[in-house]
Amino acid sequence: MSKTLVVLLGPTGVGKTDLSIRLADTFRMPIINADSRQIFREIPIGTAAPTAEQLARVKHYFVGTHQLTDYYSASAYEQDVLRLFKPQPEGEGLEMALLTGGSMMYIDAVCNGIDDIPTVDDQTRDWMKQRLADEGLPALVEELRTLDPEHYEIVDRQNPRRVVHALEICHMTGRTYTSFRTNTKKERPFRIIKIGLNRPREELYNRINLRVDQMIADGLLDEARHVYPLRHMNALNTVGFKELFAYLDGVWTLQEAVERIKGNTRRYMRKQLTWFKRDDQIAWFHPLQEDEIISFIHEQLDSQQSL
Repeated sequence: MSKTLVVLLGPTGVGKTDLSIRLADTFRMPIINADSRQIFREIPIGTAAPTAEQLARVKHYFVGTHQLTDYYSASAYEQDVLRLFKPQPEGEGLEMALLTGGSMMYIDAVCNGIDDIPTVDDQTRDWMKQRLADEGLPALVEELRTLDPEHYEIVDRQNPRRVVHALEICHMTGRTYTSFRTNTKKERPFRIIKIGLNRPREELYNRINLRVDQMIADGLLDEARHVYPLRHMNALNTVGFKELFAYLDGVWTLQEAVERIKGNTRRYMRKQLTWFKRDDQIAWFHPLQEDEIISFIHEQLDSQQSL
């Protein structure tokens, strides 16, 4: 198998972006973004998207390619990434690429595949969207507990999109969402090399705090004001915007909102690490171990060629 996907993952704030640019330069490979929010062009500050200079230096896929009003999912992302490796009119598709980001579901979708869950029709989606607005999340969570108690036990019950999607499937098909989940790993047309980045916990906390302060200095509040009319969109149901929307609604002071962004980002960072640590295929490094990471990739490529 000649095609290779290098996956550079890790928690938010660990330093993936800068290292990914240097690795992409070293191995002459494009970067595939695996941050589910960086695909939206209206929120580059809040998602710490690559800068114009970085985008010009290395070819990137799926950065600023969609609008906040576009519907997009991990399943669509899986198919879009796989398509890059297939023969194209202008060539044979990608031979080697670096997929990097911190969105667990997106990375998992590309590496392992997503169960073939039916696509929700527009009527059901609109109906459930209206129910969420009218009845609120707690009522829908309770309904999920009744209709699909197994999925209720594992779903993020604070995430409206996850809860609503499970109910959409239940109502549209007459089956539980759980019945469609087989967790069968799918074959891929490329070899996968997984590299995880991590730092000591206090180092991560400090970097997150500094990054949030820098985002505010760079104009995150103005960005939040600009997209405030779309605050109901799932793409904005994310750390950084939820807190600033609460400030704009008069719920918190700006200082309170900023401190909550820092705290919620640290909480999300811990969730990411818990998720990633379950994967024993990941080789872990400190971001400053760049030479060791490059050597590791070379070793993996050499072992692949010898097979």
